[in-house]
Amino acid sequence: MRILRALARRRRYKYVAPRVEPEGDGWKIVSPNCSRRIDPRGGQIDIAWLVPRAAGGWLLYARDHAQRSWRLVLGAETLAPLLDQVCLDPQREFWP
Repeated sequence: MRILRALARRRRYKYVAPRVEPEGDGWKIVSPNCSRRIDPRGGQIDIAWLVPRAAGGWLLYARDHAQRSWRLVLGAETLAPLLDQVCLDPQREFWP
């Protein structure tokens, strides 16, 4: 729920309804691809993956759709800075 509440304050694609689902040990954010750059039909695409570290803290991954893999973006002791990175998306890494 905390991730979904944070997504409500994102700056881009506010009119879509992303969802959060379990992925491995963490949580994956999935959203419709409104720009249709990744999926021409506007289907659901992976946006971000938040993974807790065994020693504490969190890791944030962005989906590299061209390589079909996850790319590490940021690590932090708390979830808040990672959610800020996803919601503000200054480099357009998450909401293509």
